[in-house]
Amino acid sequence: MSTLTTLFGGLAAVFVLFALGGLIRGLPLALRAALAGLVPLIAYFALTIGKWPGLDVVAIHISVFLAAALVLFALTQFRRRGAGRMHWAPKLLTAFFLGLVVINATLLYIATKGLPEPVARWWLGGKGDSKSVYSGFSGVVPHGQGAAKGISSELSEQHRASQLGWQITVNGLDGDGRTRPVEVRVRDRTGLAVERLVAELRLLRPGATGPTASLPLASAEPGVYIGALVLPAGGRWFVELRLLQEDEVRFRTTQEITVP
Repeated sequence: MSTLTTLFGGLAAVFVLFALGGLIRGLPLALRAALAGLVPLIAYFALTIGKWPGLDVVAIHISVFLAAALVLFALTQFRRRGAGRMHWAPKLLTAFFLGLVVINATLLYIATKGLPEPVARWWLGGKGDSKSVYSGFSGVVPHGQGAAKGISSELSEQHRASQLGWQITVNGLDGDGRTRPVEVRVRDRTGLAVERLVAELRLLRPGATGPTASLPLASAEPGVYIGALVLPAGGRWFVELRLLQEDEVRFRTTQEITVP
C-alpha cells in the first residue's frame, strides 16, 4: 500500500469516524475527536509492522491525523458555543491545515519517487534536447578539504579500475518485482574468471547519507557471484556494487533502478 493511499485514506477515516461519533449520544466531544484521530493512527501502525517506511513518513501520518482531529474538535466546539456566521479565524485555520496536508503529501511523493517526468522537464528544463532530467537530491557537500579528499578518492578508484581491466556484467537488476535475483560475472582483461572476491550490493535512497541495506553475494562458481536483492519499498533507488579483494575496494559502480 502506497504512502499517499495511507495518508489520504487515514485522513478520510478521521472525518468519517468523527461524523459517526456525533451519532452517539452522551459521547464527549474531546473523546470523539481523540478516537477519530487515534483509531486510524493505530490501524496505520498495524500496517507498518514488518514494512517500516521511515521515521519521516510515520511522523507525517501522526501530525496529519492528530491535527485533523484537533481542527474538527475546534470547529465543532466553536459552532456549539457561537451563533451566526463562522468567524474568519477558524476558516483561515481550516484552509491552512488543508494546504499543509497537500504540501506535505506533494513533498513526500517527490522525495520517494521524484518529480513526474512532464513536470520535471517543464520545471527543470531539458526540453528539446536528449539530456536526461534527474530530480533526486544527492545531498550537500561542503566546499572544503573534505570535499577535495572525496573527489581525489573517487578519481583514484576510477584509475585503479581502469588499470585492472576487469570485464564486469551485472544481470537481474532490470526486473519489475520487489525481489530481484542478481548475478555478477567478473573476468579479467584476458577473459579468465576473477576468484576470491568479496562482492556485495548496497541499497541507497537518493539523498540518503548511508545505505538502507547491504546484500553479500555468494560465489556460485569461479567469477560468478549471485544473490537475491529485496527492495523494501517503491520509488527510486541506487544500487551500488562493490568488489573487494584483500579488504580493499577494487571496483565500485552504481546503477539507478525504479520500483513501481
